[in-house]
Amino acid sequence: VKYEENIRGKDVFILQSTNSPADNIIELILMLDAAVRASAKRVTAVVPYFGYGRQDRKDTPRVPISSRVMVDLFTASGADRIISMDLHSTQIQGFASIPFDHLYSRIVLLDEIKKRYKSPENTVVLSPDVGSVSISQAYAKRLGMHFALIDKRRYSPNKAEVKHLIGDLEGKDVLIIDDMIDTAGTLVNAAKAALKHGAITVSAVATHPVLSEPAFERIQSSKIKHILLTDSIFITEPKRLPNMDIVSVANIFGEAIKRIHKGESVSALFGF
Repeated sequence: VKYEENIRGKDVFILQSTNSPADNIIELILMLDAAVRASAKRVTAVVPYFGYGRQDRKDTPRVPISSRVMVDLFTASGADRIISMDLHSTQIQGFASIPFDHLYSRIVLLDEIKKRYKSPENTVVLSPDVGSVSISQAYAKRLGMHFALIDKRRYSPNKAEVKHLIGDLEGKDVLIIDDMIDTAGTLVNAAKAALKHGAITVSAVATHPVLSEPAFERIQSSKIKHILLTDSIFITEPKRLPNMDIVSVANIFGEAIKRIHKGESVSALFGF
């Protein structure tokens, strides 16, 4: 990688999602190092999708804490600051010895949801697992919708089973909220459980469309009516299904970058 213009003494923001990880993470690290060696005044890693963010602790023996490794890599490569969005585990921020700004996609997603659901009293926000309770409850509160929860048991990294569904879905439109869709196993199983418990329709909202195999086939063969995603990860045309809509989070990142450059509050952007 090479910067074609002089960046000496400049405030540099490097924008790079980490999916696909092998290529993009290495490229980001090299760009950080190049900016530091080019005498940039400050270097910020802007990472819309923070790869490996789900592994934030040693949940089984002999495994890495991958999110800590990622933060250490960015810091060691010269990043003075990190910006990301809708982290799977917000405690990742605690791994960093440099400022770590956490942005939220709900600014744009809430508006889109309100356009589609005109009767919030007949809609239930369903959390597909315990880990998504916080984000799901926040959406339910902001939208004035009911809330329900699925209790599932995970047997391997990408294999889980629905055990219980807490809440009343009978005759309701269901909206499943999560931070990402990876293999879509959690999403599709939650949709099946919702329909089994009397839901009329099931739709989904997620920030990060990771869409690892076999997500495409699972979603295509499911009865999910609609999926709302963001462009934190680029989705190639073969993976774009007719029931998928994508909204841009570019303005959120643009405003955050502007505020950081000017020394203004980022949290005020979200009403904190």
